[in-house]
Amino acid sequence: MGQAKNPRRVGDDQAMAKGRSIRTSPQKLNLVAQGIRGMKVERALNELDFSRKRVAQEVKKVLQSAIANAENNHDLDIDSLVVDQAFVGKNLTMKRWHARARGRMGRIKKPFAEITIVLREVEEVA
Repeated sequence: MGQAKNPRRVGDDQAMAKGRSIRTSPQKLNLVAQGIRGMKVERALNELDFSRKRVAQEVKKVLQSAIANAENNHDLDIDSLVVDQAFVGKNLTMKRWHARARGRMGRIKKPFAEITIVLREVEEVA
């Protein structure tokens, strides 16, 4: 007599993973996310491996988590996965201060972002 099972947030042929509290601005994170949208999973992993952006390693971890979710939780074929969606959102912003002249202070904002990656299984066209 427990609680009812939560409905899936994505379709039957999809898998999802989220990365929260990534220490970069959403604008910089979105540049990396744009680069992998619509790609096959293997190609997206290679792109992230050779990217010169620091945040690409964090995105790669989230992508690998989505692949593991697809394989283990939803029984999807890894070779036919495509990055269907990769979208970025804001998270918290740490406020710090920096001493300035004449007893004043300057505000420093240290933003955090989050990324959601949705993978979809596509059928191979013969």
